[in-house]
Amino acid sequence: MGRKKLEIKRIENKSSRQVTFSKRRNGLIEKARQLSVLCDASVAILVVSASGKLYSFSSGDNLVKILDRYGKQHADDLEALDLQSEALNYGSHHELLELVESKLVKSNVNNVSVDALVQLEEHLETALSVTRAKKTELMLKLVENLKEKEKLLKEENQVLASQMEKNHVVGAEAEMEMSPAGQISDNFPVTLPLLN
Repeated sequence: MGRKKLEIKRIENKSSRQVTFSKRRNGLIEKARQLSVLCDASVAILVVSASGKLYSFSSGDNLVKILDRYGKQHADDLEALDLQSEALNYGSHHELLELVESKLVKSNVNNVSVDALVQLEEHLETALSVTRAKKTELMLKLVENLKEKEKLLKEENQVLASQMEKNHVVGAEAEMEMSPAGQISDNFPVTLPLLN
């Protein structure tokens, strides 16, 4: 007896959802354990249920050690996440610029401390980094869109070329069919019977 194919979408029935969560969580942890034993790999799993309860599994190494190793290898990604969260704390770039302008008004420049200027510089660098990251993201999306358009245009071009080739072949065949019967040659004189 085969399994029923389950559509991957949120299970509406709360009790069924909880049962499925428990079974699949246990299955996931068992697969992680098997992977760690068979391949001598360090595996860590963190699962947070809909109710907010945390489940974790780690093989061999301590969970904290695995997470630290992950943090060291993906420090750039984590730094980018930190920059984005900092940028959210600052609000819009317009607000940040207003803050800088208010701190650096000519009458107030002499009263600004070095620490305040360093902090402003950090804010501006963070905003610049976030802006550059957003610009890069938008440019990559644009490139992807252009590649997709290019692909569609190439496919359309191939279809049109195929149609043109078919039309050319059909036209040539029609020309050949008409040529022997319908064409009058200049080499042979044509005599028409005279009507009396």
